[in-house]
Amino acid sequence: MQLTRRTALAPAAPAIRIPWTAGAWGSRSVVGVAALAGVFLALPVVVLVARAVLDGSLGLALTERVVLEGLVLSLSTTAVSLVITVVLGLPLAVVLARRTFRGIGLVEAMVDLPIVLPPSVAGLALLLVLGRRGLLGGPLDALGLEIPFTTLAVIVAQSFVSLPFFVRSARAGIASVDRHLEDAARVDGASEAQAFRHVTIPLASGALAAGLVMAWARSLGEFGATIMFAGNVAGRTQTLPLVVYGEFQGGDLNASIAAAAMLAVAAAGVLIAVRVLRWGRVLDVRGLG
Repeated sequence: MQLTRRTALAPAAPAIRIPWTAGAWGSRSVVGVAALAGVFLALPVVVLVARAVLDGSLGLALTERVVLEGLVLSLSTTAVSLVITVVLGLPLAVVLARRTFRGIGLVEAMVDLPIVLPPSVAGLALLLVLGRRGLLGGPLDALGLEIPFTTLAVIVAQSFVSLPFFVRSARAGIASVDRHLEDAARVDGASEAQAFRHVTIPLASGALAAGLVMAWARSLGEFGATIMFAGNVAGRTQTLPLVVYGEFQGGDLNASIAAAAMLAVAAAGVLIAVRVLRWGRVLDVRGLG
C-alpha cells in the first residue's frame, strides 16, 4: 500500500523528445518538400511587405486620406467588436466547458460554423436576417434601427466571424482549470462569481488572451462578410481590407500594397505574440470531448 501511495505521488516523467533524422522519414526529399512549402507560404508576404517598405509606398500611403480613414475605422470597429465578442463569448465558453447537456455537439458545431463558412456567405446570411427585408427587418425598422450598409453592420460582421476564435480558446482554457481549486475557493466562502473571477479567470488567462488576440486579428482582416453586409463606402464602412480591394480596383497599386502590408504586419505580429508568449497551445481543443 505504501508503494502504491509513493507511486501515485511521484511526479510524472518528462516527455522524451526523439531527435529527428532524415532516415526516420525515408529520405531528404521530405526536407526539401517541407522547405518548399515554407517558402510558398512565406515568400508572398515577405515580398509584399518588402515592396511596400523599399519603394516608399508605405510611408506615402499613411498620408493618403482613404488609407488613414480605413485604418481608423478598422481600429475603432475592431475595438467595439472585441468587447461584443467577450460579452457574448465568455458565457458561451463557460457553458461549453463546464456543462454537459443534450445537443452540446450541435451547439459546438454552430459555434465553429463561421470559421469554415465562406465570408461572403456569412455576409449574405446576416443580410437575410438583419436586412430591411430580412427576418428581423420589420422589428428593427419599427425601432428605427437600420443596420445594413452602416458602420454598425461592419461591427456585426466582424463579431460574427471572430466570435468562434475566442470561444474555442476560452473554452479550452476554462476546461483546463482544476475544478478542485474552484471547489476549495467555495469552501472558503467564495461565491460562484468570486471563484470564477479570482480562480478560474487568472488560471485561464493565457487562453483568454490568446482568444482575444486571434479574434481581433480575424476582425481586422475581415473582408467578405463586410462587403456583402456593410458595403464599401469610404469613411463609413470601408475598412482596411476593403481599401486594399478598392484601391487596387481603382488603379492605385501603391496604396493597395501599403494597406495590404499593414494588414500583413499586424497579422504576423499577432501570430508571433501568440507563439512567443506560449499561448498557441491553448488554441488546440483536441481531446476536450
